[in-house]
Amino acid sequence: MDNLTGKVALVTGGSRGIGRAIAERLARNGALVAVHYGSNEAAAAETVAGIAADGGKAFAVGADLRAVEGVDVLVAALEEELRARRKPAIDILVHNAGLNFMARPIEVLTVDEFDQMIAVNVRAPVFLTQRLLPRLSDGGRIVTISSVATRVASSGGSIGYPLTKGALDVFSRTLAKHLGARGITVNAVAVGFTRTDMTAEALADPVHLARTIDQTALGRVGRAQDIADAVAFLASEDARWITGTKLDVTGGVNL
Repeated sequence: MDNLTGKVALVTGGSRGIGRAIAERLARNGALVAVHYGSNEAAAAETVAGIAADGGKAFAVGADLRAVEGVDVLVAALEEELRARRKPAIDILVHNAGLNFMARPIEVLTVDEFDQMIAVNVRAPVFLTQRLLPRLSDGGRIVTISSVATRVASSGGSIGYPLTKGALDVFSRTLAKHLGARGITVNAVAVGFTRTDMTAEALADPVHLARTIDQTALGRVGRAQDIADAVAFLASEDARWITGTKLDVTGGVNL
């Protein structure tokens, strides 16, 4: 497929896991992909090299989105790379970077943990979008990576992460209406139990794995490619009449 040929995409948190799969898929569809990383430069370089080896085009941009200046650092790095490639605009913005302190019910959640999740999961998407709107092409695409945790209460009572993803959902819907006049679509993708390096330890527990599969209608754990394919669809021309929606890409968790 080459339906994104000539397009420029930014994928935050694009060096590993779901973000890497998204970056690889968009590049395979023809886009030039900016692969953002927070701290793991080597992983980003590996992702960019893999895309190049597959015939795609990508470059890495680093910024710690937990920091107040993180968005400024990211935008400056992105603009420098785009100038070097004579690309005046971006067409696809994927807010994938996320931070989750697992198993943190309200009794033990700390202010610092909550603030870090707010910074990465909410503040960064809001102000990165604000900064990039002048560069975002009319008819462009914004995709936010949300979670099934906004509709299914955690069995362990974790509260901070679902709160931030709920805020991201409101942001997506509001932005979809606000940007509709420019033909820019804004959609969210709800992610369920997905196998990545970040979930490997939890899914290595056979009891947890069996419970996870039992809660999923399609009878398996999700793969990063499952999410990437959905994002690629929303980024494509085929999704031109879809905006303000939340696509459930969970395999049917807790239906």
